[in-house]
Amino acid sequence: MDYLFLLKGVILGFCIAAPVGPIGILCIRRTLEFGRFSGLFSGLGAAVADTIYGIIAAFGISFISNFLIDHRFWLQLIGGIFLLYLGGKTFWSKPEEKPLSVSHKSLFGDFVSTLLLTITNPMTILSYIAIFATLGLSRSKDSSSNMVILVLGVFLGSILWWLILSEGVTFFRKKLSKKVMLWINHFAGILIFLFGIAALIYPFIYRSFQ
Repeated sequence: MDYLFLLKGVILGFCIAAPVGPIGILCIRRTLEFGRFSGLFSGLGAAVADTIYGIIAAFGISFISNFLIDHRFWLQLIGGIFLLYLGGKTFWSKPEEKPLSVSHKSLFGDFVSTLLLTITNPMTILSYIAIFATLGLSRSKDSSSNMVILVLGVFLGSILWWLILSEGVTFFRKKLSKKVMLWINHFAGILIFLFGIAALIYPFIYRSFQ
C-alpha cells in the first residue's frame, strides 16, 4: 500500500468536508437534538457522497461527471427545495430536555438526507476534478490501485472531520439550556433556509451568463 496516496486522500477528504455549510449546520443541530450518532450518520451520508465524487474524479469517469455538470441546474434546484424544507423544519422544531432516542430508521433518514444534499451539489465534483488536476492525480498517470487507496483516504478524511465535529458538539451539549437550544434551532433553520434560497437563485444567475 502506498501510504502517501492514503495520506493525500485523507487530507483532501478532510479539507473538503471541513468548511461549514448546510451539511455542517445539519450535523451540529442533529447532534445537539438527537445525540452523537445522529450527527455522525448525517456526516456519513456526506462522506459517502464525497467518496462517490472522489471515485468519479480519480478514475476520470467523464460520462458521469459530464451528466452531473450538464444537469446541475435541475440538481441544484432539487437540493435548494430540500434545503428550504429542512430549514423550515429545523426552525420550528422544539428542543427536548435530553437528546431524543434514535432508531435505525431515523439514523438511515439522517444518512440519506445528507447523501442526497451532497449529491445534488455538482460543485462538489468540480472541486474534486480541479484539485485532482492541480495535484496531478489521475488514473492515466497513477495505477488503479493507487487511485483506490486515494479514494479510501478521501472517505477516511471526511469521516474523521464528521467524527471530530459530532464528538465536539456532544461535549458542549450538556452545557446548553433548553432556551439556548431553541435559539440554536431558529438560527440553524434560518441559515439552512438561506442556503436553500442561494441554491435556488444560483442556477438562474449562472444561466444568465451563459
